[in-house]
Amino acid sequence: MTLINHKWERPTSSKHCNHSFTTSIPTPTCVIPNQFIKSIKNPHSISRNFTLFLRDNNKSSIKRILTESKMGEIGGTSMIGDVKLGKMFFEPILEEGVFRFDCSADERNAAFPSLSFVNPKIRDTTVMSDHKVPSYIPTFQYLAEQQIVYFELPAGTSFYGTGEVGGELERTGKRIFTWNTDAWGYGPGTTSLYQSHPWVLAILPNGEAFGILADTTKRCEIDLRKESTAKLTAQSPFPVVTFGPFASATDVLTSLSHAIGTVFMPPKWSLGYQQCRWSYDSDMRVREIAKTLRDKGIPCDVIWMDIDYMDGFRCFTFDHEFFPNPKSLADDLHRSGFKAIWMLDPGIKHETGYSIYESGSEKDIWVQTADGKPYVGEVWPGPCVFPDFTQEKARSWWSNLVKDFMSNGVDGIWNDMNEPAIFKSITKTMPESNIHRGDAEFGGHQNHLHYHNVYGMLMARSTYEGMKLGNPNKRPFVLTRAGFIGSQRYAATWSGDNLSTWEHLHMSISMVLQLGLSGQPVSGPDIGGFAGNATPKLFGRWMGVGAMFPFCRGHSEKGTIDHEPWSFGEECEEVCRLALKRRYRLIPHIYTLFYLAHTKGSPVAAPTFFADMKDRQLRTNENSFLLGPLLVYASTVSDLGVHQLQHTLPNGTWMSFDFQDSHPDLPALYLRGGSIIPFGPAHQHVGEANVNDDLSLLVALDENGKAEGVLFEDDGDGYEYTNGGYLLTIYVAELKSSVVTVSVSKTEGSWSRPNRRLHVHLLLGEGAMIDAWGTDGEDVQIVMPSETQVSKLISDSQNNYKMRMETAKRIPDVEKASGNKGIELSGTPVEIKHGEWALKVVPWIGGRIISMEHLPTGTQWLHSRVEINGYEEYSGTEYRSAGCTEQYTVIDRDLELAGERESLKMEGDVGGGLVIERNISISEDNPKIFRIDSSIVAHNVGAGSGGYSRLVCLRVHPTFSLLHPSQSYVSFTAIDGSKHDVWPESGEQCYEGDLRPNGEWMLVDKCLGLGLVNRFNIDQVYKCLIHWDCGTVNLELWSEDRPVSKQSPLRVSHNYEVTRIL
Repeated sequence: MTLINHKWERPTSSKHCNHSFTTSIPTPTCVIPNQFIKSIKNPHSISRNFTLFLRDNNKSSIKRILTESKMGEIGGTSMIGDVKLGKMFFEPILEEGVFRFDCSADERNAAFPSLSFVNPKIRDTTVMSDHKVPSYIPTFQYLAEQQIVYFELPAGTSFYGTGEVGGELERTGKRIFTWNTDAWGYGPGTTSLYQSHPWVLAILPNGEAFGILADTTKRCEIDLRKESTAKLTAQSPFPVVTFGPFASATDVLTSLSHAIGTVFMPPKWSLGYQQCRWSYDSDMRVREIAKTLRDKGIPCDVIWMDIDYMDGFRCFTFDHEFFPNPKSLADDLHRSGFKAIWMLDPGIKHETGYSIYESGSEKDIWVQTADGKPYVGEVWPGPCVFPDFTQEKARSWWSNLVKDFMSNGVDGIWNDMNEPAIFKSITKTMPESNIHRGDAEFGGHQNHLHYHNVYGMLMARSTYEGMKLGNPNKRPFVLTRAGFIGSQRYAATWSGDNLSTWEHLHMSISMVLQLGLSGQPVSGPDIGGFAGNATPKLFGRWMGVGAMFPFCRGHSEKGTIDHEPWSFGEECEEVCRLALKRRYRLIPHIYTLFYLAHTKGSPVAAPTFFADMKDRQLRTNENSFLLGPLLVYASTVSDLGVHQLQHTLPNGTWMSFDFQDSHPDLPALYLRGGSIIPFGPAHQHVGEANVNDDLSLLVALDENGKAEGVLFEDDGDGYEYTNGGYLLTIYVAELKSSVVTVSVSKTEGSWSRPNRRLHVHLLLGEGAMIDAWGTDGEDVQIVMPSETQVSKLISDSQNNYKMRMETAKRIPDVEKASGNKGIELSGTPVEIKHGEWALKVVPWIGGRIISMEHLPTGTQWLHSRVEINGYEEYSGTEYRSAGCTEQYTVIDRDLELAGERESLKMEGDVGGGLVIERNISISEDNPKIFRIDSSIVAHNVGAGSGGYSRLVCLRVHPTFSLLHPSQSYVSFTAIDGSKHDVWPESGEQCYEGDLRPNGEWMLVDKCLGLGLVNRFNIDQVYKCLIHWDCGTVNLELWSEDRPVSKQSPLRVSHNYEVTRIL
């Protein structure tokens, strides 16, 4: 959830609030000379020996060594002015192929303890290694307390990872900042989201993989914009740890898991579908949702309680009127096969008499201001204090509260707003000067800048440990919005407050995969989108692919239409039912993948290129992904069903299949040749399953007629599996003399094999299959049909598939058009892209610009939801007066006018015979600039008024996103010659007369070294207004306030350009 704070009379339209982060300045690298390497007797004392070596050698020797150092050796540093630079020195740690790099021995010794490593001592301990020298040694710059590290990799390297990020799957050409940010309604260009993973996964041209971890909790810039170069910048000092190169990306992720830990073992019920909304406002509504799910036969395991279950948003309380007996509600849900998950935020209401506040104050566990007082910031309950989770006593206090909270029938806990998000703050979080009195093992007493990115992870850890205290025999399930690399040890996550758009549906696949590539396998989006209203087709399509994600939950915000699976008509409801039944059939396979992720560090969902690391075409495939050997191929294009797409598959054998449930709005499924996966009945909830249920195996033989697969089984909860209380079975299949034999080749665990039937399905191609029944644990044989019979089976399967697609009850296409005049547009934004700019415009709601991206710098200066903020224009002085929500008609699109390459002309009726006309254009002559020409025009003003309209004002109201709020300001020179730098602390400022900017003003981001220049016609602009808000700023242009006629319209012409600031 996210709060959007508005000025004056603006309504609060969202539950969360956005954040800030600062920049990056280049930084250095260090190298150790060969002479020194040869002199080392004890590899565990590299740092000390290197220091002594430098001390004992004269300056000329050191200069010679540095001059002779080459890549692949360890070298030293040099100085150019105030800049220290060189190659980094290294030492092998953890295991074969893993190296730690530091800029110098002093920087190594000064580095903070690791909060990403499961055992911080491992990062600081040298090990013996067969590989004396890393394949890639970084260089560094060290300037103004910033350390910049450069990795130069082979040409053709593809970059991935970087944690929770929007946009494309491949991160080559992108830049992000690790700074946990309440990023409600984010877009593909948003550079900081809710979690921080200072991690890059590089796929080399030869298919090998290489991992880079910047082991710092501070704000870190990851810049991948230069080809085959990874640039990492953060406050110094920090070590860099590399993994590989190894033969595959899975090998790198496995090695990474040995450092940061594997994912917690989830309870099996958490793999079922989960239904959520902000908010189900009473226990009566919760029971109604539960009953409807069961009555309609829609599988589901969990119902979530958002923040409104609390008494005045006070954590660990319940609303006496609407949730008077939470234990009774939980018991009812349990009887129907549901689990109940409840939200807990970090903000504790600052209120005398509130027992949670009183006990925390008594134990002195709050985050403090710089002057040592408890910090008070506003969140949902109003003024709040915040537990300092960097202290053991605070974590213990929270854990014990969670332990007691569990007695209400709580099955899982949802940690939200834990970036931490703060309302009414320009940075959308607490001041960086706040003090955390951290444990020595974390780095001791430090300011918030140091601990900000790990606050959410430490809260999730405390919640996880509290749940274990509350019920030691059950596995905790915690969902956290904020996290850091390593938080997968304690919690699942989701991709935050997304939008109900096709763009976000498409992006959700890459976001799930990117988190998996960064060590967090348990993630998924808010299916259907959190903000905005999904359409039936969008919701059904999203449920189809979302049912295949590791974490599967539908969620939506207040003020939107209902987003339950039955809310969009019977056609969409049926697609949702099919999708979720498909998921429940595959839970035995998905649960096995989680066991392997928990024990081996392998991914659950992986990009398709994992099937062929050398195939460069697959590296940008964003419509498909792997669940082990199972490939899921989805359509995220509104007007094309999955059967209408050209499916790009990896090399080798891939057998298509379904459960007689193929539908244009459901993904296609393929099984890799040589694989076996288990599946079971489509239960209504996981608790319905019985160990004696029939077990099914899906078999796809490889070119050698063989296949293999694995099934993990245990109680689905608890920890008996850690003591051998499980059954892991490896099944094999082999074709010999026209007979396929399926048998058990190996087992692990102390469980006895259940007495159950085994149903084997052998794939033949194009969805065709033959089957045989037997007893699990005994050989099952299938006689292969003749080639003629196989051809007939495949032909029949193709015809049946075609028939199902043609006769499927399609979800109606009810996307709205923009009107019957001009060019009709669907709910997909109009894109204007040329030169240095990419803009997205939504004509059907206010004609607003919702995205403004500067392509050369990759900076998204403006990004908003469809129905509010972004670039708006009004016809009056009042905020959101006529013009900002009306439907605009597209008059011209892509006109080939002289000197214009891209343009969009619209008009919107604002009543009283008036229209706002707006023309957005990017010139061929100067593609660095995009221009907006707007006017209020009298089309049909009555003669009784003398041909003049009501009093109107053309008010231009852009809402720009602040990537670094504390380092952003507005600069201009006024008409009278006075110079102004307007910072966020100034609040709202209005400039009229000679104090107006003299035709231009600039929004400066010091961290990025960029300025957004807005130039305008001073004769048309009578007032300029700056309003700073929560992570945003408005730079408004107001025309004069007067009536208009056909002969005297109001006009404002202006343009935008990005310039670099020294």
